[in-house]
Amino acid sequence: MKRKIIFSLFLVLSLGAIVFAQDDDFKAEQKQAWTQFSKKGWDKFDFTKKKLTRTQLVKVPSDGVVDELALLRGVVFGKRGRVFKERSIQDYLEKQIWYKPKTNFTNAVLTKFERDNLDAIRLTEAERHSSVKPGDLRLWQTKEIPDDNLYADTPSDWRIMIAEVEAIHGKRFDEEPWLQKYFEERYWYKPNPNYNQSVLNEFERKNLEKLNAKRNEDRNVAIAVGDMDRFQTVLLTEELLKNLTMNDLRMIRNEFWARRGRTFTTPGFKQMFEWRDWYKPLKDQSKVKLSAIETANVKFLESEEAKLRDKISTEPITNEMVEGLFVEDLRVLRNEIYAKRGRVFKDKELQKYFAAQAWYQPNPEFKDDGLTEIESKNLAVIKEVEENAISKFSEAEG
Repeated sequence: MKRKIIFSLFLVLSLGAIVFAQDDDFKAEQKQAWTQFSKKGWDKFDFTKKKLTRTQLVKVPSDGVVDELALLRGVVFGKRGRVFKERSIQDYLEKQIWYKPKTNFTNAVLTKFERDNLDAIRLTEAERHSSVKPGDLRLWQTKEIPDDNLYADTPSDWRIMIAEVEAIHGKRFDEEPWLQKYFEERYWYKPNPNYNQSVLNEFERKNLEKLNAKRNEDRNVAIAVGDMDRFQTVLLTEELLKNLTMNDLRMIRNEFWARRGRTFTTPGFKQMFEWRDWYKPLKDQSKVKLSAIETANVKFLESEEAKLRDKISTEPITNEMVEGLFVEDLRVLRNEIYAKRGRVFKDKELQKYFAAQAWYQPNPEFKDDGLTEIESKNLAVIKEVEENAISKFSEAEG
C-alpha cells in the first residue's frame, strides 16, 4: 500500500513537472514568435493615412504559435491605446514600448483609414475561420453560410451572430441592453433608428434562418460559462437565466471572479477556467476585486441559486437540474429537503450547517413518512446524481 502511495505521488509530481515544462516551452516559442512579428515593423505603419493591401494581408499568417493577423488588428487598435479582453493580444501589446493603454478609449477616435484597415483585417480573418464567429457576418452578406461552418462556443455567441445580420444595417437592440452595448463597442456599428427588415437580401435571410435553426438544436439557454465578459458592465436579468441549472449559475457566478484573476484550487472551477484565453490569475490575490455592477450580478446569481434550492421541496426536479454539482454539495442539497421539515441530524457537521440557516426550525418529532411525494421523488433524483458525482477533493493539485 505504501509503495502504491509513493508511486502515485511520484506520478502526480512527474505530470506536474511535464505541464510546467510544456508551459515554459510555449512561452519561449510565443516570445520568439512575438519577436519575429515585431521585426516586420507594423508598429511603424501609419494606419491613419495608409491602407493595407490585399497582397500584404494574404502574407500575414494566422496559424502557428501566435495568430499574426489578430496581432495586426491589435496593433491598429493598440496605437490608439485600446485595452483588449483577448489575452493573446493584450499580453503582446503590454510588452511593446510604444503601447500606452487608455481606459477611456472609444472607437470615435478612429479615422476612416483606420476603419478601412480594420475592415480589411477582419474580413481576412473571417475568410480563414473554419466556422463563422461573431464579427464575421459581413463576409456572408452576399453568400450562404455552409452547414459545416455553423458553430458557436457559447449561447451568447449564437445570439450575437443572429443579431449581427441586422446590426450590420443599424438595427438597435434596446430590449437587450447587453447586446446593444456589445454592438456599440464595435467600430463598424452605426445605429439606424429607421431600420427595417426589408433591407435584408436573400442571402442574409437564409443565413438568419440557418443560424436560428442551428442555435435551436443546442440547449435552449441564453448564456453560459464564457459569456460573462459581456456582463461586466451590464446587469443580468431573469430572462437571461432561464433554463440554467444550479451548476450553471454557480459557474458563471465564479466566472466574474475568474475574470478578475482569482486563483481556484477546487478542481471543478480550476478546470473550467484555466485553459481560457482571458484567464490570468493574479499573484496578489488581495487585488482581486469586483466592480459595482459585477458585485450586483454575483448577488443576483446567488439569489437565483437560492430560488432553485427552494423549489426542490415544492416542484419536481430533473437529473439535469443538479448535474455537475460536487458530491459534497449534493449531500447538503439532499439533506436540505429533510432540514426544511425540521429534522434534527445526528451528523454534527450537517446539524451545525442547517442550524446556521435562518429558515431552519428543528422538529424532534419529524419522521420520514411526513415527506410529500414530490420531496421523496426529488430525494431519489439527487441521490442518483450524487452516486456518480465527483468530490471537491478527488483530484490532487499539480
